[in-house]
Amino acid sequence: MAPLRVLCIHGYRQNSSSFREKTGALRKLLKKQVEFVYVNAPHSVQQVNSEDKQNGSASEPGGDEDLRGWWFSDTQARSFSAQQQCEESLGLDDSVAVVKEAVKVQGPFDGILGFSQGAAFVAMLCSLQEQNLEPEFCFRFAILVAGFRSACREHQKFYNAPIHIPSLQVFGLEDRVIPDNMSRDLLPSFQDPQVLTHPGGHFVPAASSHRQTYQDFLKRFQ
Repeated sequence: MAPLRVLCIHGYRQNSSSFREKTGALRKLLKKQVEFVYVNAPHSVQQVNSEDKQNGSASEPGGDEDLRGWWFSDTQARSFSAQQQCEESLGLDDSVAVVKEAVKVQGPFDGILGFSQGAAFVAMLCSLQEQNLEPEFCFRFAILVAGFRSACREHQKFYNAPIHIPSLQVFGLEDRVIPDNMSRDLLPSFQDPQVLTHPGGHFVPAASSHRQTYQDFLKRFQ
């Protein structure tokens, strides 16, 4: 049986290499079932300062030289905070174009996985697919780790109609970057989401105790 091919969308201040490193335990856990393919966000992010530490990936190993993001909530400072209320964002269209190119060149993909800002972005991509606005997208499932609803007003269009793409929503009860209530707020945007909670913080969980939940979810698509 061929493994499922999953496009992986890293978090803010990460890149494809650092996220590949961060998901090493998950790749090992699911190595017989999933081929993970990683893509870089198009936008460079400035080096970390004290304000940005709340945004999560302040010191991602392997990624410090090339910090990346999918959109900016502060269009002047070109920075991002999940909690920042804003009228409009910067850079989202470029990021959608990057995913379209990845699907065209490296696809097809069975599913898509995102972490933190990447998970919020995955929800938007699923909405675009649901509304038939991006015919290239044909993801059969989505895995969102530490996802959230964007606080940007121009992004609310992504949450108007329920998304029917099957989803596994994963979040940590001790997450201080994206508190679990922010991830729970995203759940109503998806029809019958499956939920995996873990007692830890802001990371992609891949303990042996989580294997069955991941495998049971993925079996539906094999």
